[in-house]
Amino acid sequence: MIISDTAIKNRTSVLVLALIILGIGIYSYMVLPRESDPDITIPFVFVSTDYRGVSATDIETSITIKIEKKLKGLDKVKNISSVSSQGLSQINIEFLPGTDIDEVLTKVKDKVDEAKNDLPSDLENDPSVFEVNISEMPIVVYSLAGTSGPRVLKEIADDLKDDIEAVPGVLEVDVTGGQEREIRIEVDPDKLAYYRIPITSLQQAVVSENQNTSGGAITLGDGRYQLKVPGEFETPEEILSLVVATHSGNPIYLKDVATVVDGIKEESSRSRLNGVDAVNISVKKRVGENIIFISDKVDLIIAEAEKTFPKNTSITKLMNKSNDIRMMVADLENNIISGLILVVAVLFVALGFRNALLVGAAIPLRHF
Repeated sequence: MIISDTAIKNRTSVLVLALIILGIGIYSYMVLPRESDPDITIPFVFVSTDYRGVSATDIETSITIKIEKKLKGLDKVKNISSVSSQGLSQINIEFLPGTDIDEVLTKVKDKVDEAKNDLPSDLENDPSVFEVNISEMPIVVYSLAGTSGPRVLKEIADDLKDDIEAVPGVLEVDVTGGQEREIRIEVDPDKLAYYRIPITSLQQAVVSENQNTSGGAITLGDGRYQLKVPGEFETPEEILSLVVATHSGNPIYLKDVATVVDGIKEESSRSRLNGVDAVNISVKKRVGENIIFISDKVDLIIAEAEKTFPKNTSITKLMNKSNDIRMMVADLENNIISGLILVVAVLFVALGFRNALLVGAAIPLRHF
C-alpha cells in the first residue's frame, strides 16, 4: 500500500511521469526498425573463381584442388564440397552450427590468399570469397527501360546509384544490364616491330600521359591557390596524337602503330522488360535499418530523377518489401486497437465507466 499511497499523494508527478513514458514509448515505436525476414546466420562460406576458356578438368587440377588443400586446415569445418565446370570453380564450405561467420570468413580469405601463389598467373580476377546473408538481400528493385539505348540507360542508372547510396541505411546498390563505354587501343604488331617499339613502352606512354599533374601553388595577394595541369584524355582523337617514341629523329605517333576504337565493354549481364532493353537497380540495406524509411527516401529520389529522363524512358518497381511490411504493421496496429476497445467495452459493462477507463489506460502504459 506504500506505493499506492505515495502515488496518490504525488498524483501530479505520477501523471507527468506517465506522459513521459507514453511519449518515449510512442517515439520508440516510430523509430523501431521494420523487418519481414529474420536475421538468420547461414553457416556457409563460398569461394568462386572465374577462369574463362578452360575445361572443367583443368579447372579442377589448377584451381579447385589447390584451394581445397589450403582450406583443409580450417577449424569447425563440417564439410567441403566443390563443383568444377568450364570456366568456373565453386567451393562450398559448411561450418558447424553456431560458428561465428565473420571470424571464419576472415580465415577463409587468408587461406585463399595463401593459395594465390599456386594458381595460374593469367587469372583475370582473384578468387571471390563471400557468405550468404538474408538481411542483405535487395529490399527494392527498379527496372529502367526505354528507347534511348543501353548505354544511356546505364549512365542514368549509375547516376541514380550514387544518389541512392547516399541515403542513410543503404548498404549498396547493384546495377545490372546496360552497356558501358570502353576505349580500346588496338595495336598493330608489325608496325611496332618495324619501329622497334616494345609493347611495354607503348603502355607506359599511354598511362603516363592520361593523368592530371599538380602544378604547385601560386600566391595572389592574400590568397594561395593550387594549380592543376589537366592531362586526362577527353576524346579518342586526343589519344591518336600521342607521341609514343622516336624513329630516325622523327616522332612516332600512336596513330602510326595502333587504332583507337570507341566501343563498349563486354556484357556481363543483360536485362529486358517487356521485350525492351532495360537496366535493373537493386537496393540493399544495412542490418537493423528501417526498410520503410529507406524505401520512401528512394522513391523520392526516383521521382525527382524522372523529371530529367529522356523521352520514352520509364522506371518500374519490380519488387518492394516495404509493401508487405506496411500490411503486417497495419494488421498489428488494427489488432491492438481492436483488442483494447473490446477489453474496455467488457470492463465498462462489468465495472463501470471510471474503472474501465483506468484499466484501459493501464494496458498501453504497461506495454510501453
